[in-house]
Amino acid sequence: MRHRTHIRDHDSEAAVFGRRVLVAMVIVVAAFIALASNMYHLQVSEHNELQTRSNDNRIKLLPLAPNRGLIYDRNGVLLAENTPIYSLDVTPEEIDNLEQTLSQLQQLLDFPDSTIERFYRNLKNQRRFNNVPLLDELNEKQLAVFAAHQHKYPGISIEARLIRNYPHKELLTHAVGYVAKINPRDVESLRESGELPNYAASRTIGKLGIEKYYEKDLHGEVGYQSVEVNNRGRAVRTLSIEAPKPGQDIVLELDLELQRKAAELLGEQRGSIILMDATTGGILAMVSTPSYDPNWFVNGISVKQYQSLLNSTQSPLLNRVTQGAYPPASTIKPQIGLLGLEEGTIDEDTRIWDPGWFEIKGVDRRYRDWLAWGHGWVDVERAITESCDTFYYDLALKLGVDKISSFMAEFGFGERTGIDIHEEVSALMPSRGWKRARFGQPWYAGETLSVGIGQSYWTATPMQLAVATAMVANKGEHLIPRLLRGKIQDGVFEEALIAHREKLTLSDSSNWEVITKGMRNVNMSPKGTAHRAFKDAPYSSAGKTGTAQVRSLGQEEEYNAEDIAERYRDNAMYVGYAPAEDPEVVVVVAIENSLGGGGSVAAPVARKILDVWHTRFNNGKKQQEETNADN
Repeated sequence: MRHRTHIRDHDSEAAVFGRRVLVAMVIVVAAFIALASNMYHLQVSEHNELQTRSNDNRIKLLPLAPNRGLIYDRNGVLLAENTPIYSLDVTPEEIDNLEQTLSQLQQLLDFPDSTIERFYRNLKNQRRFNNVPLLDELNEKQLAVFAAHQHKYPGISIEARLIRNYPHKELLTHAVGYVAKINPRDVESLRESGELPNYAASRTIGKLGIEKYYEKDLHGEVGYQSVEVNNRGRAVRTLSIEAPKPGQDIVLELDLELQRKAAELLGEQRGSIILMDATTGGILAMVSTPSYDPNWFVNGISVKQYQSLLNSTQSPLLNRVTQGAYPPASTIKPQIGLLGLEEGTIDEDTRIWDPGWFEIKGVDRRYRDWLAWGHGWVDVERAITESCDTFYYDLALKLGVDKISSFMAEFGFGERTGIDIHEEVSALMPSRGWKRARFGQPWYAGETLSVGIGQSYWTATPMQLAVATAMVANKGEHLIPRLLRGKIQDGVFEEALIAHREKLTLSDSSNWEVITKGMRNVNMSPKGTAHRAFKDAPYSSAGKTGTAQVRSLGQEEEYNAEDIAERYRDNAMYVGYAPAEDPEVVVVVAIENSLGGGGSVAAPVARKILDVWHTRFNNGKKQQEETNADN
């Protein structure tokens, strides 16, 4: 059977092909239009945004730490400097087996396990392509050994940087302070203040003293370098640099030689010495002993070192100048005598008989004077000169604690002095209301007597005593003490302003003379409690001794420092100024648990430091006067 052969319809096939070609063309044209539209959108409409995103992936801004400002004493001697060191840094992203690498480095460079533990703690707070310090300060041997083997350790590098150094160590710790590593608490504080971006490259921050108080000035402003990075986030090329702005240099009122002499005079004793400019409030010397080396904290103090400071019975972490709260004892008798004169409770000629004790009517107790046989007839001037307790028992009882508390607040007792360090306490100026609020008890007359000689609940810091003494010397001028002399920015020195609080004005200004005459006699009269210490001094001076009881004595109990435990011995105190006629400097000495009182222990120390001050500053004045005369 034969099959029929179909004849092809070429016209129909051509029509189908044409339709298919048309559809394909439409699809191709539509695709090209879509592609062109998308290209226009990417290249034109979204160009700026996409360019930025591309740069963000290709370019990184790396922060650059500013150089911290230097700290000088008043004569230009460096107290805090920046010294170059070499650290061993790790870039975890470039290391395949981090644990093994660290183990090998430990064997090579001989460092303890605690170093690795600290590294892992730091690593938690870093991005993986950032350098994380392993060894903060390489010694010469470690530096040489690693340099010879560096090719074996990709991702490990030696970095040079500046580190804070305190060349005078424990001599200035409580004044200058120190920097230490930034911790989570610091980060939170910086974030709240909006300062965190400025610390993007910083490893340390001021923690104490001047370093903390003037942190913003000393730190400077962070800089940045723009670098091109590869697909792993590592820098391959530096594009531009915005240099960091270094911190301001700071000049302090401190005189290093006076500071060193004061520390030498205190030696192993617990205590403090202040030397303050009576005209400006500038602190020329400020020593608290015992102290400690601030360099321990810069790179991270060890647990063992910190525990030794924290658990020490000598309390080296305590700044006794501004945080040591002691009974002021007889050092405040000039101010209480002044109150008696102001109130009209006494006058210059008022006298009482001192048999060596004082009694309150109706109270079966005798309040003893330090001189068992008494001072005889005593007026306010003699009461200051010889430090007669009985006179002040009588005066305090007549005044009452409320008037005493209110008037002493005018001298700054019970509040911070405002010195430019954060480590300061207000101590305590007691009152009737305070005792009721604190203990729920009434105030007793016997407590008023104790307050009259600077005992009972009353405590004061040596810095408060310096301010109160300066007010007497300056007849009411209330200076705010300061460590800062000035700042240096771009080579220009800007002197700090002298700050005051409201002046204490008396109803009768001649009352100042009555009190200051008694203080001059303390040092310059044969009967003065500090006369032996200041005899034959080449300058005039005025002062007041004090012996603060640490433990109350029974009615019939006798005090003998050599027969009791050291912690129960009295504190020796002295406050004063020189010259007596035109005060230039105020001195305060406080020595804990001494074997003698203010006149026998603290006053001789004050004399020796004033001798050094007189030599240094008077020689400087003479040289300046000669220079001015020549010009």
